[in-house]
Amino acid sequence: MTTKNILVVDDEGGIRELLSEILYDEGYGVHLAENAAQARVMLAQHSPDIVLLDIWMPDTDGLTLLKEWVAQDKLTMPVIMMSGHGTIETALEATRIGAVDFLEKPIALKKLLATVAQVLQQSAVAHPSRPTPQSDTPADNGKMKLELDLEMPFREARERFDFLYLSHHISQSAGNIADVADKIGIERTHLYRKLKQLGIKPPKRAGEDKL
Repeated sequence: MTTKNILVVDDEGGIRELLSEILYDEGYGVHLAENAAQARVMLAQHSPDIVLLDIWMPDTDGLTLLKEWVAQDKLTMPVIMMSGHGTIETALEATRIGAVDFLEKPIALKKLLATVAQVLQQSAVAHPSRPTPQSDTPADNGKMKLELDLEMPFREARERFDFLYLSHHISQSAGNIADVADKIGIERTHLYRKLKQLGIKPPKRAGEDKL
């Protein structure tokens, strides 16, 4: 089987090395870039099968670089965004632009490998591998195109749907959990547990920081 090549773009050297070791041990070819400039070079030279792209970088942030690749028709591979400070709006914006998934740091080993394997499998099944960028307002009418690998475990498929479903409703309600719970018909305590399980952090509403 042909070795799949992964480009890791992150300004933190420790994270680049850790991800590189993990992915290399799993049999992947790994290329590293510490900023957007290096990422552009690596993309042109190596044509990676998948990119792990950090959002917060000092020169050009990951979302800006992702938009650039879309505009230049260079998004020919799936991109997974990474962030240790991401919000639900950030994750939604990334998928609207064209990212296929979002990993929150610190990234669990099992989650990293499962996501990479899943995305590569989806990419192999659906040619061309370029994900279809969403419109600027993909869910304003309550509809969003969802590409789902029907061969993935039921729990993973359910979590992927739940993440997008709840993210949409939180975004539409401006982070008002009570409104979301009433609208989708579940208890507020159950909704909070579900959001925590999925790693979704509702945006702070005006006045929340005040005593």
